[in-house]
Amino acid sequence: MFFCAISGEPPQDPVVSQKSGHVYERRLITKYITENGTEPMTGEKLEESDLIAIQANPKTSAPRPPNLTSIPSLLHTLQNEWDALVLETFALKQQYNSTRQELSHALYQQDAATRVAARLIRERDAAREALANVKATMGLDTSGSGADVEMQENAEEPGLPENVVAEIEELSKTLSSTRKKRKPPPEYPTATQVGGYAVKHTITSLHSSSNTGINSLALSQTQPSLFLTGGNDKIVQLYDRDAGKVAATLKGHTKKVNVVQFREKDGESNLILSGSADKTARIWAHDAASNEYAPQQTIKTHKGEITGLAIHPTRTILALASADKTYSLHSLSTFQQIFQSGLSDDAFTALAIHPDGALLALGSPNSAVHIYDMRSGKIGASLVPEGVTADSAPFTVNTLSFSENGYHLMAPSSANTVAIWDLRKQRESHAIQLGEGFKLNKVVYDPSAQFLGVAGSGGATIFAHKSWDVVAKFNEGDDVSDLAFSQDGREIWGVSGRELKIWGEA
Repeated sequence: MFFCAISGEPPQDPVVSQKSGHVYERRLITKYITENGTEPMTGEKLEESDLIAIQANPKTSAPRPPNLTSIPSLLHTLQNEWDALVLETFALKQQYNSTRQELSHALYQQDAATRVAARLIRERDAAREALANVKATMGLDTSGSGADVEMQENAEEPGLPENVVAEIEELSKTLSSTRKKRKPPPEYPTATQVGGYAVKHTITSLHSSSNTGINSLALSQTQPSLFLTGGNDKIVQLYDRDAGKVAATLKGHTKKVNVVQFREKDGESNLILSGSADKTARIWAHDAASNEYAPQQTIKTHKGEITGLAIHPTRTILALASADKTYSLHSLSTFQQIFQSGLSDDAFTALAIHPDGALLALGSPNSAVHIYDMRSGKIGASLVPEGVTADSAPFTVNTLSFSENGYHLMAPSSANTVAIWDLRKQRESHAIQLGEGFKLNKVVYDPSAQFLGVAGSGGATIFAHKSWDVVAKFNEGDDVSDLAFSQDGREIWGVSGRELKIWGEA
């Protein structure tokens, strides 16, 4: 029996090397000589002519190895092969898992890099836009020529157009001269009458049930049966109480609606205005022909959430406050922006306009109320509650209300305290404690400045101005998100969840 020196198996076509005497399988040694030209065992030069064929006899298959001649040995061999297969499969699984982890890590890095690149691109575009706006307001060239521009020294922020300033000043003089002499009408409710108010009307199932919560309420002064609500469902609803149904559902916002308001002016179309967490304010105009409200304008001035919205006493100017640390003014005649303030140190969280129209109050998340002159855009005063220091925990001034006579401003002075500021002396004249754990949502003066309302997690409470006595309490234990007095004081409106209640004389 011969064995091939290369394969170790009995050759089918054996040959022997004349130089070394080793036996090879012809096909294997021929291939080796073709590739290398030498003998595999000795390394000597070898050619095919040096190979001599061997005549093997008998020409039968090689006998089985001794370890494969019995059933136990066959089973043992099969077991060894199975174990080797299992080990190889395990090794492949480990390599597969390692490859998956490497791929996941690479994909995560690629996704993170894409997000960073997208954020940087947005910041770059925002910076370019802000630079273009600054250049435009300062009268600089924005053509992108790249030439150096000499900045004007002591350049001031541009104020309102002269015609708008003249309109504000004229109205302010008229209102301030008559307001001091004006008194509540004789038929206006007394404290005793308000104290006897009870629920006279309830409207349920307002807005969507999937994203519940009404954030803002506004009453129509020309059509007392109409009111507006803005909710967490991104919708503004106009409701007709007399008809008992929703008069209009206004969509367009992509996030919750923070504040809503009517603009009603003789000789002009009624407007519905809203401000949202989606950084936009929207205006809908009433079409007398169809008796419907159609989108009129979307204001995208601000880069942060709209936190305050108010109509100027002229009824021609819209004021917006934003978390981007600026406020802006817009014409309701042309629907164009007429002013945007420079960046403040604080974000703005609430807004109210003085009844005379000359001052603007803005809340902040750092416990302060900032008073601005609307005509110049300059800050006139910052009201910080007594006892608030640099070491004190800050609270958010999320609601503001001027008294009708313009002498007082109501605002939070802590997380559960309301302060009444005397604007003539720029100091607190009184503070109302609301109780530990009370979450304040809304403060509002009534049209006569005789009462003030406070709404929050403990319900709604009506206080008498000057005496500060509690006149009435409504919805105790419920979270009242907004509160409003009717123009004649005969009704008090409040919203909680998806429900609106109206309190008045039975």
